[in-house]
Amino acid sequence: MTHTSDLIAGVARERITEFTSQETARFAHARPISRAAQAEMAQTWFDRVPLHWMKDWPLPFLPHVAYAQKAQLFDVDGFGIDDFCLGDTGSMFGHSPKAVAKAIMAQAKNGLTYMLPNQAAKEAGFWLTERFGDFRWQLTLSATDANRFAMRVARGVTGRSKVLVFTGCYHGTVDDAMVRQVGTKTRARLGLVGQVADLSKAAICVEFNDLAAVEVALATGEVAAILTEPALTNCAMVLPAPGFLEGLRVLATKYGALLILDETHTISTGLGGYKGRYGLEPDMFVVGKCVAGGVATGVWGLSPELAVRLQAYNNQKPAGHSGMGTTLSANPLQFAALTANLSQVMTAKSYTKMEAGAARLEQGLARVVSYHKLPWHVVRLGARVEFICAPGPLHNGTQAIEAHHPNLEAALHIGLLNRGSLIAPFHNMMLVSPVTSIKQIDRLIAAFDDVVSTLMK
Repeated sequence: MTHTSDLIAGVARERITEFTSQETARFAHARPISRAAQAEMAQTWFDRVPLHWMKDWPLPFLPHVAYAQKAQLFDVDGFGIDDFCLGDTGSMFGHSPKAVAKAIMAQAKNGLTYMLPNQAAKEAGFWLTERFGDFRWQLTLSATDANRFAMRVARGVTGRSKVLVFTGCYHGTVDDAMVRQVGTKTRARLGLVGQVADLSKAAICVEFNDLAAVEVALATGEVAAILTEPALTNCAMVLPAPGFLEGLRVLATKYGALLILDETHTISTGLGGYKGRYGLEPDMFVVGKCVAGGVATGVWGLSPELAVRLQAYNNQKPAGHSGMGTTLSANPLQFAALTANLSQVMTAKSYTKMEAGAARLEQGLARVVSYHKLPWHVVRLGARVEFICAPGPLHNGTQAIEAHHPNLEAALHIGLLNRGSLIAPFHNMMLVSPVTSIKQIDRLIAAFDDVVSTLMK
Protein backbone atom coordinates (compact mmCIF):
# COMPACT_ATOMS: atom_id res chain seq x y z
CA MET A 1 0.00 0.00 0.00
CA THR A 2 1.33 3.44 -0.98
CA HIS A 3 1.16 6.03 1.82
CA THR A 4 0.05 9.58 1.10
CA SER A 5 3.51 10.86 2.08
CA ASP A 6 4.98 8.78 -0.75
CA LEU A 7 2.82 10.55 -3.33
CA ILE A 8 3.23 13.85 -5.17
CA ALA A 9 -0.15 15.05 -6.49
CA GLY A 10 -1.34 11.45 -6.63
CA VAL A 11 1.79 10.00 -8.26
CA ALA A 12 4.36 7.85 -6.46
CA ARG A 13 7.63 9.72 -5.75
CA GLU A 14 9.68 6.68 -6.64
CA ARG A 15 7.89 6.32 -9.97
CA ILE A 16 8.51 9.99 -10.83
CA THR A 17 12.24 9.58 -10.16
CA GLU A 18 12.43 6.38 -12.21
CA PHE A 19 10.45 7.80 -15.12
CA THR A 20 12.49 11.03 -15.21
CA SER A 21 15.75 9.08 -15.26
CA GLN A 22 14.55 6.93 -18.16
CA GLU A 23 13.20 9.85 -20.17
CA THR A 24 16.33 11.95 -19.58
CA ALA A 25 18.52 9.15 -20.90
CA ARG A 26 16.22 8.74 -23.90
CA PHE A 27 16.37 12.46 -24.69
CA ALA A 28 20.17 12.65 -24.35
CA HIS A 29 20.77 9.57 -26.51
CA ALA A 30 18.54 10.88 -29.31
CA ARG A 31 20.13 14.34 -29.63
CA PRO A 32 23.94 14.11 -29.89
CA ILE A 33 24.24 17.18 -32.17
CA SER A 34 22.30 19.42 -29.78
CA ARG A 35 24.27 18.07 -26.83
CA ALA A 36 27.59 18.88 -28.53
CA ALA A 37 26.40 22.35 -29.57
CA GLN A 38 25.29 23.13 -26.02
CA ALA A 39 28.67 22.08 -24.65
CA GLU A 40 30.51 24.30 -27.15
CA MET A 41 28.44 27.33 -26.10
CA ALA A 42 30.22 27.30 -22.73
CA GLN A 43 33.14 29.02 -24.48
CA THR A 44 31.10 32.14 -25.30
CA TRP A 45 27.83 32.23 -23.37
CA PHE A 46 27.47 32.38 -19.60
CA ASP A 47 26.15 29.07 -18.28
CA ARG A 48 25.95 27.83 -21.91
CA VAL A 49 22.86 29.87 -22.86
CA PRO A 50 22.35 33.34 -24.41
CA LEU A 51 19.42 34.03 -22.04
CA HIS A 52 19.35 32.53 -18.55
CA TRP A 53 15.60 31.87 -18.81
CA MET A 54 16.48 29.02 -21.17
CA LYS A 55 17.84 27.16 -18.15
CA ASP A 56 14.25 26.80 -16.94
CA TRP A 57 13.57 24.03 -19.45
CA PRO A 58 13.65 20.83 -17.33
CA LEU A 59 16.08 19.15 -19.71
CA PRO A 60 19.70 17.92 -19.49
CA PHE A 61 20.50 20.27 -22.39
CA LEU A 62 18.46 22.20 -24.93
CA PRO A 63 17.34 21.00 -28.36
CA HIS A 64 18.88 23.44 -30.86
CA VAL A 65 16.38 24.70 -33.40
CA ALA A 66 17.21 24.47 -37.10
CA TYR A 67 14.03 26.22 -38.27
CA ALA A 68 10.37 26.72 -37.41
CA GLN A 69 7.24 26.65 -39.54
CA LYS A 70 3.63 27.27 -38.55
CA ALA A 71 3.29 25.52 -35.15
CA GLN A 72 6.29 23.22 -35.44
CA LEU A 73 9.97 23.35 -34.56
CA PHE A 74 12.62 21.29 -36.31
CA ASP A 75 15.83 20.69 -34.39
CA VAL A 76 19.36 20.02 -35.60
CA ASP A 77 19.04 16.34 -34.72
CA GLY A 78 16.21 15.93 -37.23
CA PHE A 79 13.21 15.89 -34.90
CA GLY A 80 9.96 17.67 -35.73
CA ILE A 81 8.32 19.02 -32.57
CA ASP A 82 4.71 20.14 -32.19
CA ASP A 83 5.15 23.54 -30.55
CA PHE A 84 2.56 24.45 -27.92
CA CYS A 85 4.93 26.85 -26.15
CA LEU A 86 5.17 29.15 -29.17
CA GLY A 87 7.92 31.28 -27.70
CA ASP A 88 5.97 31.65 -24.44
CA THR A 89 3.26 33.56 -26.37
CA GLY A 90 5.68 35.51 -28.59
CA SER A 91 4.67 33.37 -31.58
CA MET A 92 1.07 32.74 -30.51
CA PHE A 93 -0.15 33.13 -34.08
CA GLY A 94 2.45 30.68 -35.41
CA HIS A 95 6.07 31.01 -36.47
CA SER A 96 6.72 33.66 -39.12
CA PRO A 97 3.15 34.32 -40.28
CA LYS A 98 3.31 34.92 -44.02
CA ALA A 99 1.95 38.47 -43.88
CA VAL A 100 4.41 39.46 -41.17
CA ALA A 101 7.40 37.82 -42.86
CA LYS A 102 6.55 39.58 -46.12
CA ALA A 103 6.26 42.95 -44.37
CA ILE A 104 9.60 42.45 -42.59
CA MET A 105 11.38 41.60 -45.84
CA ALA A 106 9.92 44.63 -47.60
CA GLN A 107 10.90 47.02 -44.80
CA ALA A 108 14.39 45.51 -44.41
CA LYS A 109 15.27 46.97 -47.82
CA ASN A 110 14.35 50.45 -46.63
CA GLY A 111 16.08 50.71 -43.29
CA LEU A 112 15.66 49.15 -39.87
CA THR A 113 15.67 52.15 -37.55
CA TYR A 114 15.50 55.94 -38.00
CA MET A 115 14.21 57.44 -34.71
CA LEU A 116 11.67 59.10 -37.00
CA PRO A 117 8.19 57.98 -38.10
CA ASN A 118 7.34 56.84 -41.60
CA GLN A 119 3.97 56.56 -43.31
CA ALA A 120 3.48 53.07 -41.86
CA ALA A 121 3.44 54.55 -38.34
CA LYS A 122 0.03 56.10 -39.00
CA GLU A 123 -1.33 52.79 -40.25
CA ALA A 124 0.08 50.89 -37.27
CA GLY A 125 -1.60 53.37 -34.91
CA PHE A 126 -4.90 52.91 -36.72
CA TRP A 127 -4.75 49.12 -36.32
CA LEU A 128 -3.81 49.34 -32.65
CA THR A 129 -6.94 51.39 -32.05
CA GLU A 130 -9.01 49.12 -34.27
CA ARG A 131 -8.00 46.05 -32.30
CA PHE A 132 -7.73 47.37 -28.72
CA GLY A 133 -9.81 50.54 -28.47
CA ASP A 134 -9.43 54.29 -28.23
CA PHE A 135 -6.02 54.93 -26.65
CA ARG A 136 -3.09 57.23 -27.32
CA TRP A 137 -0.27 54.81 -28.07
CA GLN A 138 3.46 54.54 -27.43
CA LEU A 139 5.84 51.78 -28.55
CA THR A 140 8.64 50.03 -26.69
CA LEU A 141 10.72 46.93 -27.33
CA SER A 142 9.06 44.85 -24.63
CA ALA A 143 6.03 44.71 -22.37
CA THR A 144 8.43 45.06 -19.44
CA ASP A 145 9.33 48.56 -20.62
CA ALA A 146 5.70 49.33 -21.40
CA ASN A 147 4.71 48.48 -17.83
CA ARG A 148 7.64 50.41 -16.40
CA PHE A 149 6.70 53.54 -18.33
CA ALA A 150 2.99 53.17 -17.53
CA MET A 151 3.85 53.16 -13.83
CA ARG A 152 5.95 56.32 -14.23
CA VAL A 153 2.99 58.03 -15.86
CA ALA A 154 0.65 56.90 -13.09
CA ARG A 155 2.97 58.25 -10.40
CA GLY A 156 3.49 61.49 -12.30
CA VAL A 157 -0.15 62.38 -12.88
CA THR A 158 -1.41 61.25 -9.45
CA GLY A 159 1.51 62.43 -7.34
CA ARG A 160 1.42 59.11 -5.47
CA SER A 161 4.27 56.68 -4.93
CA LYS A 162 2.95 53.13 -4.88
CA VAL A 163 1.59 50.58 -7.34
CA LEU A 164 -0.82 47.87 -6.23
CA VAL A 165 -0.05 44.40 -7.65
CA PHE A 166 -1.11 40.85 -6.83
CA THR A 167 0.78 37.88 -5.43
CA GLY A 168 1.75 35.64 -8.35
CA CYS A 169 1.43 38.38 -10.97
CA TYR A 170 3.83 38.75 -13.85
CA HIS A 171 4.56 42.05 -15.57
CA GLY A 172 7.96 41.31 -17.04
CA THR A 173 11.04 42.17 -15.04
CA VAL A 174 9.65 45.36 -13.54
CA ASP A 175 11.12 45.78 -10.05
CA ASP A 176 7.90 47.10 -8.53
CA ALA A 177 6.02 43.91 -9.42
CA MET A 178 8.68 41.54 -8.03
CA VAL A 179 6.88 41.35 -4.70
CA ARG A 180 4.71 38.94 -2.74
CA GLN A 181 2.41 39.14 0.22
CA VAL A 182 3.79 37.62 3.43
CA GLY A 183 1.13 37.77 6.11
CA THR A 184 -0.06 41.35 5.79
CA LYS A 185 3.29 42.68 4.57
CA THR A 186 4.70 43.31 1.12
CA ARG A 187 8.09 41.68 0.62
CA ALA A 188 10.51 41.17 -2.28
CA ARG A 189 10.19 37.83 -4.04
CA LEU A 190 12.75 35.20 -3.23
CA GLY A 191 15.65 34.70 -5.62
CA LEU A 192 16.04 38.26 -6.95
CA VAL A 193 19.60 39.04 -8.06
CA GLY A 194 21.32 42.13 -6.68
CA GLN A 195 18.19 43.53 -5.08
CA VAL A 196 19.10 46.44 -2.80
CA ALA A 197 16.03 48.71 -2.79
CA ASP A 198 13.15 48.10 -0.40
CA LEU A 199 10.41 47.21 -2.87
CA SER A 200 7.69 47.75 -0.26
CA LYS A 201 8.31 51.48 -0.62
CA ALA A 202 7.16 51.33 -4.24
CA ALA A 203 4.52 48.58 -4.18
CA ILE A 204 1.68 47.09 -2.19
CA CYS A 205 0.90 43.43 -2.81
CA VAL A 206 -2.38 41.70 -1.99
CA GLU A 207 -4.14 38.55 -3.17
CA PHE A 208 -5.93 38.36 -6.52
CA ASN A 209 -9.73 38.11 -6.26
CA ASP A 210 -9.75 39.90 -2.88
CA LEU A 211 -11.59 43.20 -3.38
CA ALA A 212 -11.69 43.90 0.35
CA ALA A 213 -7.88 43.83 0.54
CA VAL A 214 -7.68 46.03 -2.55
CA GLU A 215 -9.92 48.62 -0.92
CA VAL A 216 -7.88 48.63 2.29
CA ALA A 217 -4.73 49.30 0.24
CA LEU A 218 -6.35 52.04 -1.86
CA ALA A 219 -7.79 53.75 1.22
CA THR A 220 -4.25 54.64 2.35
CA GLY A 221 -4.13 57.25 -0.42
CA GLU A 222 -0.65 56.04 -1.44
CA VAL A 223 -1.62 54.04 -4.53
CA ALA A 224 -1.08 55.63 -7.93
CA ALA A 225 -2.31 52.65 -9.92
CA ILE A 226 -3.53 49.08 -9.84
CA LEU A 227 -1.43 47.05 -12.27
CA THR A 228 -2.97 43.69 -13.10
CA GLU A 229 -3.42 40.95 -15.62
CA PRO A 230 -7.11 40.15 -16.12
CA ALA A 231 -6.17 36.60 -15.08
CA LEU A 232 -3.01 35.36 -13.40
CA THR A 233 -1.15 33.44 -16.08
CA ASN A 234 2.43 32.87 -14.99
CA CYS A 235 2.15 30.97 -11.71
CA ALA A 236 -0.57 28.41 -12.59
CA MET A 237 -3.60 30.06 -14.13
CA VAL A 238 -6.07 31.82 -11.85
CA LEU A 239 -9.23 33.20 -13.43
CA PRO A 240 -10.97 36.29 -12.03
CA ALA A 241 -13.97 35.73 -9.77
CA PRO A 242 -17.25 37.16 -11.12
CA GLY A 243 -17.26 40.92 -10.59
CA PHE A 244 -13.62 41.16 -9.49
CA LEU A 245 -12.26 43.10 -12.47
CA GLU A 246 -15.32 45.34 -12.57
CA GLY A 247 -14.80 45.92 -8.86
CA LEU A 248 -11.22 47.04 -9.50
CA ARG A 249 -12.53 49.68 -11.90
CA VAL A 250 -15.03 50.96 -9.35
CA LEU A 251 -12.49 51.05 -6.52
CA ALA A 252 -9.78 52.70 -8.62
CA THR A 253 -12.18 55.47 -9.57
CA LYS A 254 -13.44 55.85 -5.99
CA TYR A 255 -9.94 56.32 -4.56
CA GLY A 256 -8.39 58.31 -7.39
CA ALA A 257 -6.04 55.56 -8.62
CA LEU A 258 -5.50 54.48 -12.21
CA LEU A 259 -6.26 51.01 -13.57
CA ILE A 260 -3.58 49.48 -15.82
CA LEU A 261 -4.41 46.26 -17.63
CA ASP A 262 -1.45 44.18 -18.80
CA GLU A 263 -2.78 41.85 -21.51
CA THR A 264 0.56 40.50 -22.67
CA HIS A 265 -0.58 36.95 -21.84
CA THR A 266 -4.36 37.35 -21.75
CA ILE A 267 -4.35 38.46 -25.37
CA SER A 268 -5.09 34.74 -25.81
CA THR A 269 -8.66 35.41 -24.58
CA GLY A 270 -10.03 36.67 -27.88
CA LEU A 271 -9.88 39.53 -30.35
CA GLY A 272 -8.92 42.65 -28.40
CA GLY A 273 -7.80 40.56 -25.43
CA TYR A 274 -9.78 40.08 -22.24
CA LYS A 275 -10.72 43.76 -22.35
CA GLY A 276 -12.19 43.41 -25.81
CA ARG A 277 -14.14 40.29 -24.97
CA TYR A 278 -15.58 41.49 -21.68
CA GLY A 279 -15.75 45.26 -22.12
CA LEU A 280 -13.31 46.39 -19.43
CA GLU A 281 -12.35 50.07 -19.23
CA PRO A 282 -8.76 50.60 -18.06
CA ASP A 283 -6.98 53.93 -17.90
CA MET A 284 -3.93 52.34 -19.51
CA PHE A 285 -3.58 49.24 -21.64
CA VAL A 286 -0.38 47.23 -22.10
CA VAL A 287 0.35 44.41 -24.53
CA GLY A 288 3.49 42.80 -25.93
CA LYS A 289 4.94 39.45 -27.02
CA CYS A 290 2.87 38.39 -30.06
CA VAL A 291 1.37 41.79 -30.88
CA ALA A 292 3.78 42.29 -33.80
CA GLY A 293 3.87 38.65 -34.84
CA GLY A 294 7.13 37.90 -33.02
CA VAL A 295 9.06 41.10 -33.71
CA ALA A 296 10.19 42.56 -30.36
CA THR A 297 7.43 45.04 -29.51
CA GLY A 298 5.63 46.32 -26.45
CA VAL A 299 2.73 48.74 -26.57
CA TRP A 300 1.20 50.99 -23.97
CA GLY A 301 -1.80 53.20 -24.47
CA LEU A 302 -3.47 55.97 -22.47
CA SER A 303 -7.19 56.69 -22.46
CA PRO A 304 -7.96 60.07 -24.08
CA GLU A 305 -8.75 61.53 -20.63
CA LEU A 306 -5.46 60.33 -19.16
CA ALA A 307 -3.57 61.60 -22.21
CA VAL A 308 -4.88 65.10 -21.42
CA ARG A 309 -3.73 64.76 -17.81
CA LEU A 310 -0.28 63.58 -18.89
CA GLN A 311 0.07 66.45 -21.33
CA ALA A 312 -0.79 68.92 -18.57
CA TYR A 313 1.75 67.26 -16.28
CA ASN A 314 4.44 67.40 -18.97
CA ASN A 315 3.71 71.08 -19.62
CA GLN A 316 4.49 72.02 -16.02
CA LYS A 317 7.32 69.64 -15.10
CA PRO A 318 10.95 70.80 -15.25
CA ALA A 319 12.84 70.27 -18.50
CA GLY A 320 15.01 67.15 -18.60
CA HIS A 321 14.98 63.44 -19.31
CA SER A 322 11.66 61.71 -18.60
CA GLY A 323 13.29 58.40 -17.74
CA MET A 324 11.14 56.77 -20.42
CA GLY A 325 12.04 55.44 -23.85
CA THR A 326 14.79 53.48 -25.59
CA THR A 327 16.62 54.36 -28.80
CA LEU A 328 15.39 51.46 -30.93
CA SER A 329 11.75 51.76 -29.88
CA ALA A 330 9.17 52.79 -32.51
CA ASN A 331 11.34 51.61 -35.37
CA PRO A 332 9.95 51.05 -38.87
CA LEU A 333 10.29 47.28 -38.60
CA GLN A 334 7.80 47.40 -35.72
CA PHE A 335 5.37 49.54 -37.72
CA ALA A 336 5.48 47.10 -40.63
CA ALA A 337 5.09 44.01 -38.47
CA LEU A 338 2.35 45.55 -36.31
CA THR A 339 0.28 46.55 -39.32
CA ALA A 340 0.62 43.17 -41.00
CA ASN A 341 -0.06 41.18 -37.84
CA LEU A 342 -2.99 43.23 -36.55
CA SER A 343 -4.72 43.54 -39.92
CA GLN A 344 -4.11 40.10 -41.46
CA VAL A 345 -3.14 37.63 -38.72
CA MET A 346 -4.78 38.70 -35.45
CA THR A 347 -8.32 38.42 -36.78
CA ALA A 348 -11.69 37.18 -35.52
CA LYS A 349 -11.36 34.18 -37.83
CA SER A 350 -8.00 33.27 -36.28
CA TYR A 351 -9.38 33.47 -32.76
CA THR A 352 -12.38 31.32 -33.66
CA LYS A 353 -10.06 28.58 -34.88
CA MET A 354 -7.71 28.96 -31.92
CA GLU A 355 -10.51 28.74 -29.38
CA ALA A 356 -12.03 25.66 -31.02
CA GLY A 357 -8.65 23.91 -30.97
CA ALA A 358 -7.98 24.94 -27.38
CA ALA A 359 -11.39 23.63 -26.30
CA ARG A 360 -10.56 20.29 -27.92
CA LEU A 361 -7.23 20.21 -26.10
CA GLU A 362 -8.84 21.17 -22.77
CA GLN A 363 -11.43 18.40 -23.07
CA GLY A 364 -8.86 15.80 -24.08
CA LEU A 365 -6.51 16.57 -21.21
CA ALA A 366 -9.42 16.63 -18.74
CA ARG A 367 -10.52 13.17 -19.91
CA VAL A 368 -7.06 11.78 -19.14
CA VAL A 369 -7.02 13.39 -15.69
CA SER A 370 -10.50 12.06 -14.94
CA TYR A 371 -9.72 8.54 -16.20
CA HIS A 372 -6.74 8.24 -13.87
CA LYS A 373 -8.67 9.82 -10.97
CA LEU A 374 -5.86 12.31 -10.37
CA PRO A 375 -6.31 15.33 -8.07
CA TRP A 376 -5.51 17.69 -10.96
CA HIS A 377 -7.55 20.07 -13.06
CA VAL A 378 -7.41 21.72 -16.49
CA VAL A 379 -8.15 25.42 -17.09
CA ARG A 380 -8.48 27.45 -20.28
CA LEU A 381 -8.51 31.13 -21.24
CA GLY A 382 -9.35 31.40 -24.92
CA ALA A 383 -6.41 29.85 -26.77
CA ARG A 384 -4.40 29.24 -23.57
CA VAL A 385 -4.72 25.89 -21.80
CA GLU A 386 -3.01 24.63 -18.65
CA PHE A 387 -3.09 21.40 -16.68
CA ILE A 388 -2.42 21.98 -12.99
CA CYS A 389 -1.30 19.15 -10.74
CA ALA A 390 -3.60 20.19 -7.90
CA PRO A 391 -7.35 20.39 -7.29
CA GLY A 392 -9.08 23.45 -8.67
CA PRO A 393 -10.15 26.01 -9.38
CA LEU A 394 -7.43 28.18 -7.88
CA HIS A 395 -8.49 31.53 -6.40
CA ASN A 396 -5.29 33.49 -5.83
CA GLY A 397 -1.56 33.60 -6.41
CA THR A 398 -0.57 31.89 -3.19
CA GLN A 399 -2.73 28.89 -4.06
CA ALA A 400 -1.22 28.90 -7.56
CA ILE A 401 2.34 28.89 -6.24
CA GLU A 402 1.53 26.07 -3.82
CA ALA A 403 0.02 24.05 -6.68
CA HIS A 404 3.43 23.58 -8.32
CA HIS A 405 5.25 20.28 -8.02
CA PRO A 406 8.57 20.82 -9.82
CA ASN A 407 9.77 17.20 -9.92
CA LEU A 408 6.47 15.89 -11.24
CA GLU A 409 6.16 18.71 -13.77
CA ALA A 410 9.73 18.12 -15.00
CA ALA A 411 8.86 14.46 -15.59
CA LEU A 412 5.75 15.44 -17.54
CA HIS A 413 7.61 18.01 -19.64
CA ILE A 414 10.46 15.75 -20.75
CA GLY A 415 8.03 12.89 -21.29
CA LEU A 416 5.91 15.04 -23.60
CA LEU A 417 8.94 16.32 -25.52
CA ASN A 418 10.23 12.79 -26.07
CA ARG A 419 6.81 12.06 -27.58
CA GLY A 420 7.01 15.09 -29.87
CA SER A 421 5.17 17.86 -28.01
CA LEU A 422 6.72 20.96 -26.43
CA ILE A 423 4.93 22.98 -23.74
CA ALA A 424 6.06 26.12 -21.89
CA PRO A 425 8.97 25.57 -19.48
CA PHE A 426 7.86 27.87 -16.68
CA HIS A 427 4.66 25.97 -15.87
CA ASN A 428 2.26 23.65 -17.70
CA MET A 429 0.96 26.18 -20.21
CA MET A 430 0.00 25.37 -23.82
CA LEU A 431 -1.15 27.64 -26.64
CA VAL A 432 -3.14 26.78 -29.74
CA SER A 433 -2.35 28.96 -32.75
CA PRO A 434 -4.43 29.51 -35.91
CA VAL A 435 -2.00 27.15 -37.71
CA THR A 436 -2.04 24.40 -35.07
CA SER A 437 -3.68 21.36 -36.65
CA ILE A 438 -6.20 18.98 -35.13
CA LYS A 439 -3.63 16.22 -35.62
CA GLN A 440 -1.13 18.14 -33.49
CA ILE A 441 -3.70 18.63 -30.76
CA ASP A 442 -4.64 14.96 -30.78
CA ARG A 443 -0.97 13.97 -30.71
CA LEU A 444 -0.45 16.08 -27.59
CA ILE A 445 -3.48 14.53 -25.89
CA ALA A 446 -2.21 11.03 -26.79
CA ALA A 447 1.28 11.89 -25.51
CA PHE A 448 -0.16 13.24 -22.26
CA ASP A 449 -2.19 10.06 -21.85
CA ASP A 450 0.87 7.89 -22.47
CA VAL A 451 3.05 9.85 -20.05
CA VAL A 452 0.44 9.84 -17.29
CA SER A 453 -0.38 6.15 -17.86
CA THR A 454 3.31 5.27 -17.62
CA LEU A 455 3.73 7.30 -14.44
CA MET A 456 0.72 5.59 -12.86
CA LYS A 457 1.96 2.03 -13.49
